[in-house]
Amino acid sequence: MTDNDTIRAEKGPVGNFEPRSDRKEQMKTVLNIIGAIAVVLGILGIFLPLLPTTPFLLLASACFARGSTRLHGWLLGNRVCGEYLRNYEAGRGIPARAKVTVLVLLWASIGYSATAVGHVALKAMLVCVALWVTIYLVRFVPTCQRSNDNAG
Repeated sequence: MTDNDTIRAEKGPVGNFEPRSDRKEQMKTVLNIIGAIAVVLGILGIFLPLLPTTPFLLLASACFARGSTRLHGWLLGNRVCGEYLRNYEAGRGIPARAKVTVLVLLWASIGYSATAVGHVALKAMLVCVALWVTIYLVRFVPTCQRSNDNAG
């Protein structure tokens, strides 16, 4: 047995790596932190015109689904955004009324912001982002029917 074999035997067959369960726990912690930050940014997006709410909430939901079933359940059970997230995760999409509301608010805030910035490149960037979001929402996100218990 050489010195390298002795060192390799002390470190284990794969070197100085942590056990798999510790990595999983660390990854869950990281995902939960990212999810919490995404929730905060999503809430801020309700009040700040250029900060989108939906992508941050979808990110939070995806992170919590892998990091904490308790936090994921809390987000899906939220009275404000839970139904939309549940429908989206189930592949049912979002209601047509929500799509229209999102697009009207998106273009109103982009229009206002484009008039507020002076640089043409920034205006072009804002319009490109709005176009991308519009195309994605219209072409790739399914439109679902509202459930009867929410109608009226």
